[in-house]
Amino acid sequence: FERAWIDLFENAPIGGGLAKCNPLAYWTLEDCFDYIAKYQIPHHPLHAEGYPSIGDAKDTIPIPEDGSVTFKNFEFQGDKAQWLDYACERKGRFVGLTKKDGSAKTECGIHVEGAERTFDRDLWEAGEGSAVQALGAVSDVEAFVSAGKPAVVAVYAPWCQFCQAMEDEYENLAKELNIPVAKFRGDEEREFVQANLNTESFPTVNVVTPDGKVVKYDSEERTVEAFKAFVESTVGATV
Repeated sequence: FERAWIDLFENAPIGGGLAKCNPLAYWTLEDCFDYIAKYQIPHHPLHAEGYPSIGDAKDTIPIPEDGSVTFKNFEFQGDKAQWLDYACERKGRFVGLTKKDGSAKTECGIHVEGAERTFDRDLWEAGEGSAVQALGAVSDVEAFVSAGKPAVVAVYAPWCQFCQAMEDEYENLAKELNIPVAKFRGDEEREFVQANLNTESFPTVNVVTPDGKVVKYDSEERTVEAFKAFVESTVGATV
C-alpha cells in the first residue's frame, strides 16, 4: 500500500527498539500486483477470494463486500479500481511514533496532521492560487513540449516527500519566471514519463527548449536560485 512519511530503513522505538526495513515504502498497491503478475510470484490465496489486504482482522476484508473483485491467475477479475481506491484510503495503525515534523506517525497512509498532504490534496493546486500550470493528460504534455517556446515541467507524485519538500520553491519559481512552469503527475503515467520526460524518480524537473528538447535538471539542490540558473543556462534569461 501507499505509505506516508516512512523511510526505507528506520529505527522504531517499540519495546526495546525495532529496526525496520520497508522495501515497499514507495510502491502503490498497483505496483505490487503488477510485479506479482509480471514475475509470476506466488501470493496469498485470499487475493483470489476478494481480499486486497492481508493483515489485521479489521483490514482483512473483501473489497467490495460481495467479493466481485479478485486477483486470480496473475490478473484482476472485476473492477480493480475498487481495490486501488481502498488502498489509498486504508486506515493504518498508530504505533506511538512521531515524524520529523512532530506529528503522529502511522504504518500506513492514515489521514493525520502532517500526513494529510500525502493523501488529502494535490501539490500546486489551482484552487489555492498556484502559479504552476497543471498538465492533466499525456496529450497536454505533448502539446506543452511542442509549443515552440521555453518552459519548465516538474514530474511529480503527490505522496512523495521530496516533491512535497520542493513545493514552495517550485511555486516561487513559477511566480518569478516569464515562461510557463508546469506540473505533471508521473506516478499515473510511469511508462510515458520514463520514455519522454527523463523520469526515473520523483521529482524530476525538466526544461523544455523552443525546439522541443526536454533537458533534465540533475541536481538535488531544489531552490529557486538553482532552478533559475539552470533555466538560464539552458534557454537563456527568462526573468
